[in-house]
Amino acid sequence: MRHNRSVKSLGRKSGHRKAMLSNMASSLILHKRIETTLPKAKALRVYVEPLITKSKEDTTHSRRIVFSYLKQKEAVAELFRVVAPKVADRPGGYTRIIKNGFRLGDAADMAYIELVDFNETALAGDEPVKEAVKKPSTRRSRSRRSSTKSVEKKVEESVESTEVSEETSEKASEEATAKAPKATKTATKTASKAAPKTATKAPAKKATSKAAPKSTGKVAAKAPAKKVTAPRKTGNA
Repeated sequence: MRHNRSVKSLGRKSGHRKAMLSNMASSLILHKRIETTLPKAKALRVYVEPLITKSKEDTTHSRRIVFSYLKQKEAVAELFRVVAPKVADRPGGYTRIIKNGFRLGDAADMAYIELVDFNETALAGDEPVKEAVKKPSTRRSRSRRSSTKSVEKKVEESVESTEVSEETSEKASEEATAKAPKATKTATKTASKAAPKTATKAPAKKATSKAAPKSTGKVAAKAPAKKVTAPRKTGNA
């Protein structure tokens, strides 16, 4: 049982715990929002908020004290240059913890910890929308813009070509439909002319079919000839 222990060890020894909280505090200052487990987020809130309060006095002494906790020059510079001026009027409560369900695998309580004054979605309704600041153009940005413009031109050209092809196809279909009635009339005339000829030729074919048996190459069998017998001679003659 944790009798009279105000500091949560987080399952680590003191050296490991201090190093972990230092890294997490630096990440929070640089990125303004991180995701971690709920016990770690609560321990980090107690660790980082006194450092933010210390950064309101921009002196060499306060910078050295904060650097002894964070151990990163970039995080110290970000804290004194960016974070401190924005939280100057806030008397405390610089961070916010938002629960984020459970982690897959070990079902640990997950949470987001963020700096309150840097949540853009929460501040969007309170503050007016700021105009976007134009960045100075560079060679790379120019090349990207030119590439995007070329892509847009290609897309426009393709759209125009498709429209022209559609128009030509529509015209061709209209011409075909206009010519279709004439073709049908000519087809009916030719059919009417050709019909009588086929009717007159039909009986001739039938006649040939009836006469076919007469013109066969078989020879008809001759009737047997009758024998002629001479009259018998008698003795009186």
